[in-house]
Amino acid sequence: MTLHHELTGPANAPCIVLSTSLGARMQMWQPQMQALTQHFRVLRYDMRGHGDSPSLEGPYAIAGLGHDVLRLLDQHNIQRAHFCGISLGGVIGQWLGIHTPDRIGHLILCNTAAKVGTDEGWQKRIADVRTSGMASIADTLISRWFTAPFVAANPDIIASIREGMLTCNPEGYVACCRALQHNDLSSNIAAIAAPTLIVAGEHDVVCTPADSAYLQAHIPNSQMHTLSAAHLSTIEAAEQFNQTLLRFLQ
Repeated sequence: MTLHHELTGPANAPCIVLSTSLGARMQMWQPQMQALTQHFRVLRYDMRGHGDSPSLEGPYAIAGLGHDVLRLLDQHNIQRAHFCGISLGGVIGQWLGIHTPDRIGHLILCNTAAKVGTDEGWQKRIADVRTSGMASIADTLISRWFTAPFVAANPDIIASIREGMLTCNPEGYVACCRALQHNDLSSNIAAIAAPTLIVAGEHDVVCTPADSAYLQAHIPNSQMHTLSAAHLSTIEAAEQFNQTLLRFLQ
């Protein structure tokens, strides 16, 4: 299986991998591309069941989603890369930092947690998608991903994000939900040795600032930065996010 992906930027520059949130496609990283491709080779991709990537039959596990990233790196003969993941992408980043430290340079964990959500919450989400499809959860997710003023002021951005949700294969999406439901890295993240930046959203109700503070307290070589945003801080506070990311990497 080859995931849909794009590798851009100077061929001799260090590589950074960008990994999306659950329910998003790689276009969500567009606000970062101009800033990053000046300094890095940027590898962004659609996860299984998302965007233009194939949807393997479940169940999925975070380890499998991590190995998807390693296969992409191997495909392009990239031995070591920085990794920036948001939400589910940040959980994948934690797994990579724990299990494949030789492949990860700097680690950026955005709007994520060692344990995301509750069993009850995931069961409801899965039931809704299986019963009524991705459109049935779109409005709820938008209201959790962005603050109301941002939604009102940026209809084009919101339309693109919604379109990304609707392109998800429902069973692939559900399999990713199950991977998060059954994942808890709380007792493992102290093993992460990579220099780590943790980005929190001040208004994030999905992965709260308290979740970010837990990561910062337990990952040894880490720092935390909070932005005025909800769950998708890379979009809602894009300029501040880009400045913070480049300062950390350089």
